[in-house]
Amino acid sequence: MNAPFQSPDENEAKPGLRLLIAAPRGFCAGVDRAIEIVERAIEKYGAPVYVRHEIVHNKYVVDSLKEKGAIFVEELDEVPDNVPVVFSAHGVPKSVPAEAERRELLYVDATCPLVSKVHRQAERQIEKGQHIIFVGHEGHPEVIGTMGQVEPGQMTLVETVEDVARLDFSQEDDLSFLTQTTLSVDDTADIIAALQARYPKIVAPKAEDICYATSNRQAAVKQIAPGSDLVLVIGAPNSSNSLRLVEVSERLGTAAKLIQRADEIDPAWIEGIGTIGLTAGASAPEKLVREVVEKLSEWRTVEENTLAAAEENMVFKLPRQLMD
Repeated sequence: MNAPFQSPDENEAKPGLRLLIAAPRGFCAGVDRAIEIVERAIEKYGAPVYVRHEIVHNKYVVDSLKEKGAIFVEELDEVPDNVPVVFSAHGVPKSVPAEAERRELLYVDATCPLVSKVHRQAERQIEKGQHIIFVGHEGHPEVIGTMGQVEPGQMTLVETVEDVARLDFSQEDDLSFLTQTTLSVDDTADIIAALQARYPKIVAPKAEDICYATSNRQAAVKQIAPGSDLVLVIGAPNSSNSLRLVEVSERLGTAAKLIQRADEIDPAWIEGIGTIGLTAGASAPEKLVREVVEKLSEWRTVEENTLAAAEENMVFKLPRQLMD
């Protein structure tokens, strides 16, 4: 355990705390785009604008959009006629826009373009007659959306290496695989290795499905965790990419806590420790990172250090219907 460093000011009552802040962290391009889509839809069409499912998995973001005029619902049948509706960044099954069109609803699709890429790959693999093994977490909105791009029975979900061992396909079956975009890079590599060992002819996607932001944030945690006594991850409990950041730290032997806001930090967590790592999932705004720094500064004299694993400059275009 790292001992608290000595404050430069000998008269300072608060012990020192090194803070290793991960970079990149927080919002990714898909989240930025999704939030802007809701905001622009409200500006263009007026409030309320309905949003099917949380636009991104972050309570602060959702509450902020509610204040601007967004109404969040779980299913399309909760959306009244003649009002605009936005589909979340996680993507939706094909049946959802089909139902919106049947009802003649004005809808805007905020699906992350990297998720949409996986959807298109699924369509192409089915067109080639392949059965898809999809690596993902059952019940996650992205998984529901991706599996909803094909007919029932054309895609099989696996979550673990053990699931691969239970598959009953033969080596001669025409198989391909895809993955959820927000998975653990290391776990997914193990599952893909198991798939390829069991089914040597299985067809891989042209490019890795795990998105750049997920990979980069996990790489950044690998930078900060080894030198930290505790890693704080800002993110929602239903945020897949945030949960994976906790797992990455714990695999490296450093305890990690998932928090949504600074007020969830228990002062007992930092008693006697000298270094804390700090990062944020792809749906958490930088404002929440600064909020945590300010909270820690109430108890300790904080020395900030940023450790960068990659630089990000990705920007995704908005839907054409909002560009007028």
